[in-house]
Amino acid sequence: SGYMFIGFIGFIYLMGYSAIWIGVISTIGQFVAWAWLYKFIQKEGNERGLRSLSSLVAEKAGAPEAKLAAVLSVFFLAIYAAAQLTAGGKALFVMLNWPELVGILIGFVLVVAYCYAGGIRASIWTDAAQSCVMIVGSVILCWVALGNVGGFSGMHENLESQSATLVNFLPTDISLGISLYFVAFFLGGLGVAGQPQVVSRVMTLKSDKDRKQAMIWFFVWQTPFIALMFIVGLASRVLFTDGDFDAELGLPALAMDTLPALGVGMILASIFAATMSTADSQVLACTAAITDDIKPEWREDHKTTKKVTLYVAAAATLISIAGLYIPGGDSVFTLVVLAVYGLGGIFVPLLIIRWMGYKPDSFHSIVMMISAFTGVIIWTLLGLGEDVFPSVPGVGAAFTSHIVMCLMRNDSASNPFGRFEITPDQRKKFTTFGVIALCFVGVAEGAFATYAPDSDGGGNDGKVAMYQIDGNYTYYEIGSGTEVISDSAQVSASSDSVDVSELNIVGFLIQIAHIDNEEACLVTANTEDDEVAYEGGIQEYLANNSGTQALMDSSIFWIESELIGSSDEDSPSSIDDRLSGGDVGLGEYTFTISVNVNSGGQPPICQNGDTDESVDWRISLIALDYTLTEIKS
Repeated sequence: SGYMFIGFIGFIYLMGYSAIWIGVISTIGQFVAWAWLYKFIQKEGNERGLRSLSSLVAEKAGAPEAKLAAVLSVFFLAIYAAAQLTAGGKALFVMLNWPELVGILIGFVLVVAYCYAGGIRASIWTDAAQSCVMIVGSVILCWVALGNVGGFSGMHENLESQSATLVNFLPTDISLGISLYFVAFFLGGLGVAGQPQVVSRVMTLKSDKDRKQAMIWFFVWQTPFIALMFIVGLASRVLFTDGDFDAELGLPALAMDTLPALGVGMILASIFAATMSTADSQVLACTAAITDDIKPEWREDHKTTKKVTLYVAAAATLISIAGLYIPGGDSVFTLVVLAVYGLGGIFVPLLIIRWMGYKPDSFHSIVMMISAFTGVIIWTLLGLGEDVFPSVPGVGAAFTSHIVMCLMRNDSASNPFGRFEITPDQRKKFTTFGVIALCFVGVAEGAFATYAPDSDGGGNDGKVAMYQIDGNYTYYEIGSGTEVISDSAQVSASSDSVDVSELNIVGFLIQIAHIDNEEACLVTANTEDDEVAYEGGIQEYLANNSGTQALMDSSIFWIESELIGSSDEDSPSSIDDRLSGGDVGLGEYTFTISVNVNSGGQPPICQNGDTDESVDWRISLIALDYTLTEIKS
């Protein structure tokens, strides 16, 4: 989908090597779904003659829980489809310099055309054809990108020079622990079984043999594609380091920067193939949910069905357009995570208990879905999804409500495990397994706390966001003196005179004060100020000034001092680089101070006596201490 070309690339751009876990663990979750839940879905779909996921999680068509499931499906799938349109808009913005709004509207037209042209069968066949375009374009771009960054070794070295965390396989700033972080990825992969547009395809399979064959083709295609996207994401991080660069534009920007026109066209076709093939599937799944469960009387009315398809596509388009005007609303990754993990949290628990043979009534199913939906939305609104994706609270809330109703509600069967009876011996085994799991979690969390990279140590954090930058300057005198100068004199000072080992030296300050030695020849004689000039510094960082004023000074910086007291969108590691003085200020500072003597008098009677000037000078190092505060939108 557009998530792989746009959102996933952005995640890799920000996270570096540690982004590999979302690919690996989610794939494991998807394998479990194919081997387990999809078998149940395919069997139930064929036996009951179902077309939609919302019908699958209900006892009969038109039941209250089926209607609620359909409403929730439409809600999240519209968000998912909006993410695809946004991805297409971003691609056209980078590659053709068209406004994102234009790209979104073009996507809307194409999606409607796809859906009208052939329905689910055409959607499946076009998905297969477009997959070929996507994989070919990805291979070409990956090959060219590696050549531009110096191969794998050159890419690694460049990433390491940007930030040590980018080449660490452990993530940073995971406030809720590494265990939940990984569990969320697994549930996200398993949660694909909760996506209506995927389930509708599984339901079209005629036999278990077809399911196994489809599973093989799925992983044969997806596994190398994830690897290719991972490399492309890292390469884009190497080539595009501007602080205001949108991480999700990495792939199209990389294509524009490295490929000829024909190659750019191939990548643009790949992106649109990905986005449109996914968006039309989601719109059709929404249509099926509405016509099968919310308004089943529309099912055989093709004219009305087409209107529903148009309205769903229009709703997704409006969501995508609205995201352009909401901070963070145009993030493909954020939209997809909310949709995918929301759907998984709502439907996978219901599928699992039905697989176990538990037959929930309407109230039981509705409470589970509402609990999961509430958990996902509250978790997202609290901003906790940045640490742990919302599949965890969604699935957790659904199963918690299931167990509570089994224990406390008379109309719900008391055994939450359906056809599986738990004997006392099995309870002991489960308890033992739980204790072992907790020990494993404890070891994992302890190891993570010990070995995980510290983003606060040296500012090695690759997260691009808006930061408020505040700082204080401290001055350390390294030399001073008084010179009586008639023409010019040279003064110098060394940074060795102070201990700068723990200081961030970002500049120097030269201060000059002078007193005119002119002696008036008469009480009424005029005096003229002498002109003092200075020039010097260290390496190419030089200060110069001249004038007759008694006090003069100059400050020279070799950092982006204008950042202090302002806000900037960049990663902390990049801001650190821009505000780090390094060893530039270490060494000898040399200045030439010159005096242009001006003498007055009482013409034509006498001329004042003025042959020199007394000049006081001071050279100081400037040290910077600063803090970064992320500005939450």
